[in-house]
Amino acid sequence: MYPPELVKPMAQELTEFGFQSLSTPEEVNNILENNEGTVLLVVNSVCGCAAANARPGAKIAIQNSKKPAKLVTVFAGVNAEATSRARDYLLPYPPSSPAIALFKDGSLVHMLERHHIEGRSAHMIADNLVMAFNEYCD
Repeated sequence: MYPPELVKPMAQELTEFGFQSLSTPEEVNNILENNEGTVLLVVNSVCGCAAANARPGAKIAIQNSKKPAKLVTVFAGVNAEATSRARDYLLPYPPSSPAIALFKDGSLVHMLERHHIEGRSAHMIADNLVMAFNEYCD
């Protein structure tokens, strides 16, 4: 587990852009279980590819005219129980940090795992997400 003061700036990078930080399994359930509409979930991480690619890519993507109704994040290595519960909703994908998932009406419809994020630019990740937003978001 990482000290909260260490990861605070990394978490704020998303919350300052409108992402709601989920810190308990109950909060994760309330957002992802049988939810109507679209939800973007970012599994945040302290790794370099989260800093250089995932967080910036998500922030660029949500500037699109079509975007998810809800933006949420869990922080791997910080909120272990919330992250574990979020990963239950990401099955059959294995645990991945970072990861970005789009849900529509409670179903996982688009997933970017670490291997889709690592080594790709933030703009490539944003472009991938925008394509999903244009398909699934109103």
